[in-house]
Amino acid sequence: MNSSVIKAVPLLLLSLLASRSVVAEENVFTVGGGVAVGPRYSGSDERVVAPVLQLDYAMANGLFASTMRGLGYGGSAGPLKYSVALGARGSRSESDERGVAGKSGSKYLKGMGDIKTSATANFGLSYAISERVEVSARAELPVSQRDNGASFGIGITGQLYQTPSDTVSLTLGADFADSKYAKTYYGVNATQSKNSGYREFTPKSGLYGVDAGLSWTHTFQAKWSLTGMAGVSSLSGDASKSPLTRKKTAPTAAIYVSRSF
Repeated sequence: MNSSVIKAVPLLLLSLLASRSVVAEENVFTVGGGVAVGPRYSGSDERVVAPVLQLDYAMANGLFASTMRGLGYGGSAGPLKYSVALGARGSRSESDERGVAGKSGSKYLKGMGDIKTSATANFGLSYAISERVEVSARAELPVSQRDNGASFGIGITGQLYQTPSDTVSLTLGADFADSKYAKTYYGVNATQSKNSGYREFTPKSGLYGVDAGLSWTHTFQAKWSLTGMAGVSSLSGDASKSPLTRKKTAPTAAIYVSRSF
């Protein structure tokens, strides 16, 4: 997924967007598109509207290539699903600028310097404890720009309503950061403090956010589907105390249509 959408949608809704089975009975190519709305950066009080682009090719042998899931492999063993993929974490700009995908960065980040895009190794694990309830865990480890740090998450998803054509799900999640990630996205070092005017701040590792999201998927004409999502993300711990955090809690939403071949 492109960096604009990554900045617009929190990790929980990203996992909802990518919540397709990691194992396909046959080779399946899915094309989709839509829009997402969310904070301009984590902790921002500004909103941004960004495009959602879904190109996903899943093979029966477990290999997949996707704008949402990255390039990797997924499999299952009974109620257990697992995946490993090479993905990308979006950049953050210190300037308020306009690009092909809309506005990025913020005037409130002036003097903080840019955070570069980093390649990441993404690991996912989920377990269906019943037909309608699934627990999951993820890890996002930087392969390049390693000083950007690693993030981790746990979640639980429950199907509130299901018919042959409609599925409504609720997901609750918690996000964690190592010290490098916390300092990169929520910290202010001495140089940044001098350039930006923010006070120095050194956050510690640990829980940095909680999320809740409601998703609805409607399938029509066999291989067409429409997905809508609404959620809220809230910063906690040291992330909520950062000088960069102008709003701790932010609403998010996304809607997109997809077609499988």
